[in-house]
Amino acid sequence: MKSIKIEGTKRSDLGKKATRQARSEGQVPCVIYGGNETVHFTAPVMGFRHLVYTPDFQIAEISVDGKTYRTIMKDLQFDVVTDDLNHIDFLELVEDKKIIANLPLKFTGQPEGVKAGGRLEIKAKTLKVRTYPKFLRESIEVPIDSLQIGGNLRVEDVVATDMEVMNSPRIPIASVVTTRALRQAETEEAKAASGKK
Repeated sequence: MKSIKIEGTKRSDLGKKATRQARSEGQVPCVIYGGNETVHFTAPVMGFRHLVYTPDFQIAEISVDGKTYRTIMKDLQFDVVTDDLNHIDFLELVEDKKIIANLPLKFTGQPEGVKAGGRLEIKAKTLKVRTYPKFLRESIEVPIDSLQIGGNLRVEDVVATDMEVMNSPRIPIASVVTTRALRQAETEEAKAASGKK
């Protein structure tokens, strides 16, 4: 499981003025909740680059005043005008406490339908799951080899051991659709076949 280390500084003043000051110094105000205490801290904006701007699911190990918290990122706020990172909420991982997380889907194999000339369409990139921290993983593997043209893979088809999937079971996550070239070839085949009769 990938993890990223972040060094933070505890915030004592939580007012708007102090928050603005922190942002002007290239710091991002953050909060850690879900454990025994709520921790308000700031950390340099550059320290979050590999956590925020990636599709990967990672554990954030945040050190504040000599104490390290194992967390996952729960919420981000960006400035509506400048698109700067404004605030991050982190959820502390407590071993015996279930959490809800969005885990990336990793599609494996090449669908039969694609080999037959169809096109794979990915409808969902993540699934929302409820599980204990020890069962968290970087991604949920979804084999798609047997997907035929016109076939759908739905949330209910995903095997996610040791976790409860929160998404609606009937939602499609991947499908193989007919391409224009394939439709054209089929039409021409049908015309040729009727011409032979």
